[in-house]
Amino acid sequence: MIRFILSDLRRLWAGSLVVVLLVALATALGVCVVLQERALRLGSARAADKFDLVIGAGGSETQLVLSSVFLQPSPLPLMPGEVLGKLAADPRVDWAAPIGFGDSFSGYPIIGTTTTLTQNLSGGLAEGKIFAREGEAVIGAAVKLSLGGEIKPMHGSLEEGGETHTELVYHIAGRLRPTGTAWDRTILVPIQAVWHIHGMEAEEHEEDSGHEHEAASGTDSAEHGHEHAGADHDRHEHHGRADPDAALDETWTAGAPGLPAILVKPKTIADAYKLRQEYRSGNTVAVFPGEVLTNLYATLGDAKQILVAVASGAQVLVAASLVLVTVIHIGQRRRQIGALRAFGAPRGAIFGIVWLEFFFLVAVGIALGFALGYTAALILSGMFSQTSGVAMPVVFTREDAGLATVLLAFAAILAALPAVLAYRQSPAQALRA
Repeated sequence: MIRFILSDLRRLWAGSLVVVLLVALATALGVCVVLQERALRLGSARAADKFDLVIGAGGSETQLVLSSVFLQPSPLPLMPGEVLGKLAADPRVDWAAPIGFGDSFSGYPIIGTTTTLTQNLSGGLAEGKIFAREGEAVIGAAVKLSLGGEIKPMHGSLEEGGETHTELVYHIAGRLRPTGTAWDRTILVPIQAVWHIHGMEAEEHEEDSGHEHEAASGTDSAEHGHEHAGADHDRHEHHGRADPDAALDETWTAGAPGLPAILVKPKTIADAYKLRQEYRSGNTVAVFPGEVLTNLYATLGDAKQILVAVASGAQVLVAASLVLVTVIHIGQRRRQIGALRAFGAPRGAIFGIVWLEFFFLVAVGIALGFALGYTAALILSGMFSQTSGVAMPVVFTREDAGLATVLLAFAAILAALPAVLAYRQSPAQALRA
């Protein structure tokens, strides 16, 4: 029987190939959707795990997490600098690191922060040392620059017509270990240097602390603060001066400039919840990144259901097409089936031959579809990781084994239709056809 089936498939190789490809493409669509959605969930969850608590000014919690954890550029309101000093002195806080953004270099975002965050972000450096002066920088693992290289910060990005700062040139002192997050594509510099080159002095902040600022970047609060006040000045007038050899001062006071976000490491879980509750009132908001992602996953889950429905619809259409093709194919093979029956082949053997042949083709298509779906998900995840910096693992789980089982069971039922048609054929009628 097996030899007969293989011989038949070789003789009808073109039609067999079409059946396999149709099944493979329909299966690959569904598998790719499932794997890509799972990769996005795993990658984003692992990226958020590195940050326990994020504090920012009142506004969108989702945007706060997207900007501070995933470094997606977006306008953020500024909170008073006194919040940083208060957190730094809080006994419930292990460390608190301010972040400021808005500048870039060669497509990589420049993030102003502290030595504490730099030390804890990736568990140490892959090479070099942590910045110790205003003119030094540490780059992420995925930044394609070399130690000792120069970084000339640009306000905004090149695509937006950004302006290169001339107040300071950073020199790369070290490189972080890979983290699998968006921070692998960042350039970390002292927040003190960022404040200085943007003219953000403590006195200036205190003078404007009663105003609501909303800037395109956290580092340009001085510039945008003047704009909101109605002053019509050239941007150059709001740039400050920085000394590349100046030592770092990371003792925070109430007079610190405004900040878009502060990353906080509480000492205990209980402290984390207390801090979250305390800073969710007034002019600040505190969030657990994982909670925000849960809400995003709910939206993502709705989108997944739509895509799965589309993929399922495609699979149903393919199944219907296969049934039609198979019925026509059985009709064209009536004489062959009649000859087999005339030579003594029992009905059960005819049923088995047709069923096995069709089931084999569909099963091969399903297997190929899983391979194609996995490959497509790998390519898409690689593209997303390249642009976002977030590692998105593409993995199979037991859930996928269940999907494969369902598809094979459906294939077995589908293969029974042409087998029944062949089983019911009369050999005399078949030979007269």
